[in-house]
Amino acid sequence: MAKKAKKAAGGSKTNNPLVVQSKVKEFIKKNKMNCSSDVIGALTANVQGLITQGCNRAKANGRKTLRATDL
Repeated sequence: MAKKAKKAAGGSKTNNPLVVQSKVKEFIKKNKMNCSSDVIGALTANVQGLITQGCNRAKANGRKTLRATDL
């Protein structure tokens, strides 16, 4: 039987995080901190918001290519 996918925490309604959880946790540990279970969902929501804003800016400038300056 297949496992149920967990709902991402932090307001994100995606089951596909846009960040690599193991890398995020590793980075947090290097900073001598612990990682709560809702961090990945919140980070994914923030990344999605940043990308959406960047896409809107690129469209407003008449482009179909997202650039670093749009972020």
